[in-house]
Amino acid sequence: MYPNDGFRELERQECLRLLAEVPMGRIVHTRQALPAVLPVNFCLDGDGAVLLRTAAASELVRAIDGAVVAFEADQVDAGTHSGWSVVVTGAASVVRDPAEHDRLTRTGPRSWVPSPDEVFVRIEPDLVTGRALVGGHTLYGVHLPD
Repeated sequence: MYPNDGFRELERQECLRLLAEVPMGRIVHTRQALPAVLPVNFCLDGDGAVLLRTAAASELVRAIDGAVVAFEADQVDAGTHSGWSVVVTGAASVVRDPAEHDRLTRTGPRSWVPSPDEVFVRIEPDLVTGRALVGGHTLYGVHLPD
């Protein structure tokens, strides 16, 4: 990400492990030529793809189907000045295969705002990056003040 910012860079597998531990993230896409960020619940598929479940007629589906998007999730402890952030960048697409849709209905994420007609959106993990700050210490060896 930014190799000289004092944060520890995370390897891909560590990023995916951390993502699997949190239920919420943010999808970043373009809306009317401007960046848009939307909080969403999600889960990871076996290959590390990010899976969302939403209303088939939602603006989100129209905005991201076939587009390259970013997905970010994090966990922060303000008291200890520690935490991590992971970004997955890749193509988003609505799952159209009936067998895959049936599988995800059983194993995929559950919508927090159910709709009668839902679809799954898959974000391919083409680029997975992450960084962490542990115990308030930077890579420069400087302790952050309390």
